[in-house]
Amino acid sequence: MQHQPILAAVDLGSNSFRLQVARVEGDQLYMLDELREPVRLAAGLTPDKYLDTEAQQRALAALGKFAERLRDLPREAVRAVGTNSLRVAKNAADFIPQAEHTLGFPIEVIAGHEEARLIYLGVAQGLPQSEGNRLVMDIGGGSTEFIIGNGLTPLKLESLYMGCVSYSQRFFPDGKITKQNLKQAELAARIEVQTIAADYRGLWEHALGSSGTAKAVSEILELNGYSKGGISRTGLDKLRTHLLKTGDVQKLDLQGLRPDRIPALAGGFAIMYAAFCELEIEQMQPALGALREGVLYDLLGRFHNNDMRDVTVRQFMQRYRIDARQAERVDRLAHLFAQQFLGDEAGEAALHMLDWTAKLHEIGISVAHSGYHKHTAYILANADMPGFSKKEQARLSLLTLAQRGNLDKLQGQLKNTVDCVLAMSLRLAVLFYRNRSDNGLPALRGRFSGTKFHLSIDAGWLAENPLTETALREEVKQWKMLGVGMQVVAE
Repeated sequence: MQHQPILAAVDLGSNSFRLQVARVEGDQLYMLDELREPVRLAAGLTPDKYLDTEAQQRALAALGKFAERLRDLPREAVRAVGTNSLRVAKNAADFIPQAEHTLGFPIEVIAGHEEARLIYLGVAQGLPQSEGNRLVMDIGGGSTEFIIGNGLTPLKLESLYMGCVSYSQRFFPDGKITKQNLKQAELAARIEVQTIAADYRGLWEHALGSSGTAKAVSEILELNGYSKGGISRTGLDKLRTHLLKTGDVQKLDLQGLRPDRIPALAGGFAIMYAAFCELEIEQMQPALGALREGVLYDLLGRFHNNDMRDVTVRQFMQRYRIDARQAERVDRLAHLFAQQFLGDEAGEAALHMLDWTAKLHEIGISVAHSGYHKHTAYILANADMPGFSKKEQARLSLLTLAQRGNLDKLQGQLKNTVDCVLAMSLRLAVLFYRNRSDNGLPALRGRFSGTKFHLSIDAGWLAENPLTETALREEVKQWKMLGVGMQVVAE
């Protein structure tokens, strides 16, 4: 990737949407501009997990404002990520294209573990080096992330399905705070935190809270004299007493409480209090960085040849004991075909996707050789893959599923020309290297007219390799089922 002097991150959170713009100086980022819109997306989730019209309109209005600020930036300089509400919304697939059109840039929905990784990266970049482990907690609108890390390296990542907006709606729908509903909210959160408590207790020396809830609670505790600095267990006890005494979030008279934080305060407090109890936290400091800073630094790494996706692919190759030489053969030949078929349209992003797909196409063999492409596709669709968005994982899964076998299973799924070319390139590379050896191949010349693939091959070589010739004839039939023409010419 070429150098970009300005990068931008868009965080489509469940409580608020945020835009962060930064200037690049070497391997450092200097924050230039920040916008925040209290969209409260999670509040628009119906009981059956559909985003209602009002929430969608709030979201589109916010993205329209962001689009004005981002208008002059190239596509590769902006990364927009969606979190829990877009993960769980059943109509997210219908809403996201509208949101992308309004914003003017693609939107990636990231998994909970990926969100946790990016949060930690954003927090850690703003901290001095320390020897001890850190606990980072980020209470979002729909989920809460817990990370233990050391330096810039996350060691444990968890994302729990509880957030300040969802809990406020669930337990405090009318804004009233009673002993009963506060206790119910705290117990529900404690049950969630208990699932990770045994693995987290005692493994960290410093606790940090990122994002809005932690900052809001810290300011309230300090400005009202409940805590001398940051968030303390005794300060939370005092705030809890005050919440119960007042009994209504709309009647709270607390210094530091912004009007836009009022609707989500009770739910966020219950989660914070539960985490302090279950993880035995006595003191927590608010962190400067959060998800959007992590997205920016992760994006910066891609420009500096330090792409987390490449690291993940290497780790998967080791974990699943990939035959590296075979992966390299297939990768090299698939690239040759893709460049021949796409010509000048062979973009860097498409070739990266093909590279990752080729290197991972055999991980399913670790499950079973029979139908290994199906196992590969399942793993890539469902595994935690740091650096990859859910859309990217789905694309990896689709391409590896397409690598062999009957193509009828892909009816309606290879929807664009580039994916069709990548699938063809991978299938041909797997086909020609079926013998898993470095025996020389003949000159292979391919081209794509837009509707039909053409492959020219030496007639003598083809006659000496009847198995490959038969397989190529079968390929022509398979692609015909998808309405795609393929011609093999023996010269």
